[in-house]
Amino acid sequence: MSKKDNTCLLTREGLRSLFIIDKKPVKGLLLFEKVVIAYAVVTTVLTLFLYTKLDNPVEILMARVRFLAMTLAMWAVYRMVPCRLILGLRGIVQLALLGLWYPETYEFNKLFPNLDYIFASWEQDIFGCQPALLFSKALPSPVISELFDMGYGSYYFMIGFTALFYFAVRYKEFERATFVILCSFFVYYIIYIFVPVVGPTYYYHAIGLQTAAQGVFPNVHDYFLTHSQSLPSPGYTDGIFYQFVESAKAAGERPTAAFPSSHVGISTICMLLAWHSRNRKLFFIYLPFYLFLCCATVYIQAHYLIDAIAGLITGVAFYFLTMWLSRRTIQ
Repeated sequence: MSKKDNTCLLTREGLRSLFIIDKKPVKGLLLFEKVVIAYAVVTTVLTLFLYTKLDNPVEILMARVRFLAMTLAMWAVYRMVPCRLILGLRGIVQLALLGLWYPETYEFNKLFPNLDYIFASWEQDIFGCQPALLFSKALPSPVISELFDMGYGSYYFMIGFTALFYFAVRYKEFERATFVILCSFFVYYIIYIFVPVVGPTYYYHAIGLQTAAQGVFPNVHDYFLTHSQSLPSPGYTDGIFYQFVESAKAAGERPTAAFPSSHVGISTICMLLAWHSRNRKLFFIYLPFYLFLCCATVYIQAHYLIDAIAGLITGVAFYFLTMWLSRRTIQ
């Protein structure tokens, strides 16, 4: 990848470079494809081990067959037409599939004992309260609500735009940036499988807001094996961004993936990638959205405050670890 043309796509020459056949194409799988395959293998083994306990093991296994076929098909197309456009599509497709991998974490982790009563108790011990219960009450302004919901919704934009920015402007590092994002996501997914924490919006609904306000956090055991209801997010319910977040929540959220917050973690990684790109304008454009996003995770009761703090710490750690791994692997 380091020998690839790094011409910016925002120029006429750059647009033409999309279709130029590379004289020295990448022969094997790209690093980000290898990490997705590794995750597929690990979860395939887990599926086989838990086969009789899972609700839909055949569907999970068939999803991996389809994924492998698609990945090999994209590789084959690139081998036939080894140009910058096809290589970029290989990365964009893998990023787009993240939304399909995420719901599976619920299928696995609901087989393990729920841990929210422990995390809510830690939250109470550390902060003397439940910040997710009080934050929206302390800042009830519709403007604040909409800014936080806007920040929360910008999460998907930050991921996609960061990858596209590297593809368009810093193509030599597109494979590395995509690997850093994907590898970090899959580490989070592994954690979510084995650390089943659903977050305040689901746990408070299960135990009741009054119980949570009193600082009582009962163990709900296997409640989320059969229940997936959540509280409506607090905030300005007539707001455009509030409605967007609620729609996204209804469409794709599951009682899973609360600790650590991947919203905070991955957006932190996008911030670090923006800084690494040396494009300070991109970094400072991201900055207000990032700050609103981090606040929103607790404000809308998606996460405990300790989830957000853990997301920040792991995001920094995963960034430097995956950057180090990529430097040792990508020539």
